[in-house]
Amino acid sequence: MKVAAHAPSNSQIFPTWALKYDPIKTLKKPIKPKKPSLKPLALSNSLSTTSFKLSHGYQHEEKFNTTHTHHLADDENPDKFKLPVAIRGGDAGNGAVSRCFWDGEELKFVAVDGSDDFSMWDSSLSFEDGVRKFGRFCTAAVRNFFLPRKVSGNYLEYVKWKFLHRVSSSALQVLATQAMFRAIGIGYSRALPSAAALNWVLKDGLGRLSRCIYTATLASAFDTNLKRVRFSTSVLFSLSIGVELLTPVFPKYFLLLATIANIAKQISLACYLATGSAVHRSFAISDNIGEVSAKAQIQTVCFDNVGLLLAATLNILFRNNQRLLAALPFIVYPIFSAFDLYGIYQGLKHVHLQTLTKDRLESVINIWIHRQYIPSPAEVSTKEGINFMWSRGRELLPIRIGCLNPERKVPKLSLTTLRYLKDEDFYFICMESINNRSGIKDHGILLSLREGAATSDVIMGLLQACYIRKRLLHDINNQENCVEDCDSSNSVISEWLLLINESKRFAQADLDLLIDNMSGLGWACKNILLSTKEQARYCFVAD
Repeated sequence: MKVAAHAPSNSQIFPTWALKYDPIKTLKKPIKPKKPSLKPLALSNSLSTTSFKLSHGYQHEEKFNTTHTHHLADDENPDKFKLPVAIRGGDAGNGAVSRCFWDGEELKFVAVDGSDDFSMWDSSLSFEDGVRKFGRFCTAAVRNFFLPRKVSGNYLEYVKWKFLHRVSSSALQVLATQAMFRAIGIGYSRALPSAAALNWVLKDGLGRLSRCIYTATLASAFDTNLKRVRFSTSVLFSLSIGVELLTPVFPKYFLLLATIANIAKQISLACYLATGSAVHRSFAISDNIGEVSAKAQIQTVCFDNVGLLLAATLNILFRNNQRLLAALPFIVYPIFSAFDLYGIYQGLKHVHLQTLTKDRLESVINIWIHRQYIPSPAEVSTKEGINFMWSRGRELLPIRIGCLNPERKVPKLSLTTLRYLKDEDFYFICMESINNRSGIKDHGILLSLREGAATSDVIMGLLQACYIRKRLLHDINNQENCVEDCDSSNSVISEWLLLINESKRFAQADLDLLIDNMSGLGWACKNILLSTKEQARYCFVAD
């Protein structure tokens, strides 16, 4: 399609020049100097015979290959030449790259990446070329419909596993809903509509109330333990579908079973909505969170419809066998549940969160101390995994952020640390007993933050605590005696104070370099996400 823009004869000088400019005439006609004149220039009459036409149709790659365009720009064809302008995308939004080319009459866009537009009415294409171009056109259209323009490289793998998760989950939900309808008697003449409606409203109301309580209780866990909470609630959601499938077997306990299932569903939904923005932000590399969120909704709707179609197909296949149709949900439930949870588990592996929590920051610092190397968010995410509580190994001298616990035994080293605390300190580090024993394996390191502590204080405090742990674990046999005899040895207290000062000096020397390198790799160092217990602060009282 060609669009020719003609200027009227009474147009102003600059719009007329822009619309009527002909680069060929400019090249052919030498510019002759003229005497200055105060009379207005009548360019509209002199250039009215030639119009500047702009063609929006992309030419075929085979017609304008590199060799061909090179010859068009040589001395044999002075009227045809390439322009130093390439355009990516366009109104169609297909991401094609085209180069501007003047063929003597029109300005055309020549596809240079093999992704030129497909036209069903182009008779110059062979059947093979048409099929190939049609396939490329459909692939680009589907990609632009489902995927954002600018996302991280791991996004496509995440979408693949999301497809498996949503299809399996949607199919199970359809089967579970059918089971609940059979349980309350919908479709049977003996059913009481008022009783069925009351049971349905009660189970929804109780489920939403539980959702509010759960969200208020675990609000900070959505940031600090996102993957673990999301996968745990997904397991809960899968179990809730199993409970709903049992309602036809125990119709007298419909309200109880349906309420329990709906509570689990509402909790899972609350976690899904609360963590969705953080997951989308991890893929948005150019702050296009809105686009990523919109595409995620499109994916969810389309994938859920595929699952609905799958469930409907199964019902149609077994509609003539009522006994098999009634047993169908119990047959496919373990299969679809396994696919659902496996898809979620694999998908979360490709979510690389750039936000810093206590565990992620500690992992980064440990690698920095031992190898002088800063891991990327993808490396930490791979090591982090789902991070189940029972799968975490018992490490020596674990570091805890919080305040002193009165229920735990406070070693004399901690009392010495508190005694020498100063007004300019925004944190202190001390030893704490885990199970009220005296061995080093029974102790941990406490990092307590003061009111008003900045993000740099949290990073420096954790960095210093990691240096202290490294020193204590360097010779574990000697340090075992050190902790056991700390209440009766003044030399141990002196060594502890010396260790505090040395580790602080090391932390101060590494702090700026550590933060700069982490920021360069994409870590969000402006804030550290802490749990409710880790947000506890102490106040300095000057007597």
